[in-house]
Amino acid sequence: MLAETQRRRGPIVRYTLSFYGTLGFIAGFSGARLFATLSPTLTVMRGGIHFHHFWYGLAMVVVTGWLGIVITTDRLGRLLAAIFGLGVGLIGDEVGLLLTFGDYQSEITAWFFVGSISAIILVTLSLRYRGQLEKDIFGVSGEEHLTHVGIFLAVFSSIFFAFNSLVPGSLFAGLGMAIFVLGELLERRPKRPQRWP
Repeated sequence: MLAETQRRRGPIVRYTLSFYGTLGFIAGFSGARLFATLSPTLTVMRGGIHFHHFWYGLAMVVVTGWLGIVITTDRLGRLLAAIFGLGVGLIGDEVGLLLTFGDYQSEITAWFFVGSISAIILVTLSLRYRGQLEKDIFGVSGEEHLTHVGIFLAVFSSIFFAFNSLVPGSLFAGLGMAIFVLGELLERRPKRPQRWP
């Protein structure tokens, strides 16, 4: 009975593994970035080969991925999820280096980190609160969606203003305000009662 319980991975265990994996990812990425910033000249060289830390991360991902397929106990699953996340964090810290073939300081790395965290949050929310999200997103009126789009465009225009691009910023702000006002007007119009045949 106990062995069967340890082998089963229900939804709660899956969310827990995602949490451990995310913590590992943040720790690996942040730790590697901090270490590389504090010790930029420290490298591991063997036989003329520079061992970047993405190799260690790749080894962690491969080993824990395989063990995660073979071993199904909850206790080891949590440990493997944390190590897997740590490995992905080490790889993620050098995404810029991998994609540009040499630029460790590339902004691609920061975009990767932000994108990864955003995706993890969105996927976790979608899995955990799918019914509520469907109700909140698809259960509101089209007019309310218009007001949301209008606000987004108006606020998004601040990016253009920050870079002194006044024409695109003004266009986005004006379009956003117009869509917002249209949504508000449509939302407040009197609803016609439905006629039954």
